[in-house]
Amino acid sequence: MTDTFDYIIIGAGSAGCVLANRLSADPGTRVCVLEAGPSDWNPLIHMPVGWMKLLKSPAYNWLYEAEPSEWTGGRRVEVPRGKALGGSSSINGCIFNRGTPGDFDHWAQRGNRGWSYDDVLPHFKSLESFSGDDPDGRRGRDGPLRVTPTDWRHPLVEAFMDGAATLGIPRNPDYNGRTQEGTAYTQRTIVDGRRESAAKAFLTPVKGRPNLDVRTGAHVTGLVFEGRRCVGVRYARGGRGGGAVDLRAGREVLLSGGVINSPQLLQLAGIGDPAHLAGIGVEVRHALAGVGENLRDHYTPRFTARVRNTDTLNERVHGVRLMAEAVKWALKRPSVLGIASTVCYAFARSDPALEVNDLQITFMPASYKDGHQSQLDDQPGVTIAAWQQRPDSKGRVRAGSADPFEKPVIDANYLGEASDRRVLLAGLKLARKLLRTEPMVPYFAGEIYPGDGVVTDDELLDTARRRGTTTFHMMGTCRMGPEVDPTAVVDAELRVRGIGGLRVVDASIMPTMPSANTNAATLMIAEKAAAMIRAA
Repeated sequence: MTDTFDYIIIGAGSAGCVLANRLSADPGTRVCVLEAGPSDWNPLIHMPVGWMKLLKSPAYNWLYEAEPSEWTGGRRVEVPRGKALGGSSSINGCIFNRGTPGDFDHWAQRGNRGWSYDDVLPHFKSLESFSGDDPDGRRGRDGPLRVTPTDWRHPLVEAFMDGAATLGIPRNPDYNGRTQEGTAYTQRTIVDGRRESAAKAFLTPVKGRPNLDVRTGAHVTGLVFEGRRCVGVRYARGGRGGGAVDLRAGREVLLSGGVINSPQLLQLAGIGDPAHLAGIGVEVRHALAGVGENLRDHYTPRFTARVRNTDTLNERVHGVRLMAEAVKWALKRPSVLGIASTVCYAFARSDPALEVNDLQITFMPASYKDGHQSQLDDQPGVTIAAWQQRPDSKGRVRAGSADPFEKPVIDANYLGEASDRRVLLAGLKLARKLLRTEPMVPYFAGEIYPGDGVVTDDELLDTARRRGTTTFHMMGTCRMGPEVDPTAVVDAELRVRGIGGLRVVDASIMPTMPSANTNAATLMIAEKAAAMIRAA
């Protein structure tokens, strides 16, 4: 027999967890959530620093890679995507960063009615419970997701922010408030040293609802149609080789697979560019050229430096000192085991003539091997990274074959546009200045990578080519847009164009990149989508 639900949600990541919570709040509505990965029981998920291990885990990470390209020096770049309840919010760095008000006004200006900053702010507020100061009255206090200011302090971070002020970058009491520009300790989805994933905040509290069915190990292999309407889902129980299960959706199927998996599933269902579909042997159901296009991401090399007159995280994760940090974490006191992937941000402008910041800079009192955040260096130091917040370079995601278990082909096209290279250069130069300000003098002991011998623009760009990595903020592959836009995949209600009963609700619908990490905006998208669906 085929089970029937009102709504079937594909993917229990950040967006899927929000949808499950909000839609199942109506006891008369039956909701089913399908997640290809396991539950979120693993203790490493709940210890924020555990993301360093989870990024390498095939059990909790899809382990995708972007194809080699010119500006990655022919390298494949790892593209982590979460595979568990909570999705990427269960393996990410726990940063909460909305973006600038102008980001969302730009979405509305592109023809997406209802997506201006004033439109989305109520949804940002309703999803969070922020425990910090709110000088502008723009934060939520009663939402399911607890967001906290960083409670871990370090003299290097204080010196970094003091130094930034000497360069005209002041401290900002709330970068998620009226304005983003400035420096600040990061805001986090961490409470008492424990990760506050979307699963923990939105799904766990309501899993006992009798009208909510959450299924893990359910790899969706196809969508079921009647004519031009999506009426159900087919999945393999336990992955490849597992028994096939069909589910029927009485109202809608909500695709929340994420920036990589959502366009892949649409393409496997015959929705996409006809030439691409023909090339992989998939019959065209509906020609929609924009599926998988418009991929964007933040990309940067990470610079490292040696320090003196203080310790760093590198020394605190070994031997007796690690045991002391573990005790503090167990007692819910500030500990290196309970901090986010970065503890300090600087938002700045690449050109003083700009009206709003376009650079995001992270600073961490820790150094990493080969510029990868998943492995601490043997020697103490600091790491700084800078990236273009609103990149112009566009890539794509395409199913490599008709096999739903085969990884899709990801062409990220990092730094493909000259404008992105220009802004990145300005960011890397500013990052170097920030390490050498007067307040940093007592601590700075020399640059390790790329080193003082790298000085020209070409040499700096070559560091990006050889050592640049993603900052894990992919978006845009099922772009939202007005009817006159032939490459838009969904409308302002997130309904797939030309197909009934099917919406996409995740970061793939973002028309342009927010000036931020993408998780906060993804949660907002799902919060707003749930309100639209319930009002329909």
